[in-house]
Amino acid sequence: MAIRTVRLDPESERALAEIQRATGVSVSGALKRGLVAARDALRGAAPQPFEVYRRIDLGPGGYARAPARRAKQALPALQRAKRRR
Repeated sequence: MAIRTVRLDPESERALAEIQRATGVSVSGALKRGLVAARDALRGAAPQPFEVYRRIDLGPGGYARAPARRAKQALPALQRAKRRR
């Protein structure tokens, strides 16, 4: 097991003492809990790619004038039809 030396500013030292008094755990235990909580928060902070797309309201769809693979070929005909309106 590795040994680490950590320097805390007075505010962090007070927070650590308060956590120790409230929970009854040692300094080492409090720091370990804090590390685990920080790791879990980081894992949950970044949404998965599917979650991003699921939240975006893309509407019902079905309104494309041409398939995506033919978009460049269909564009001139669509522009001509738009000008006629």
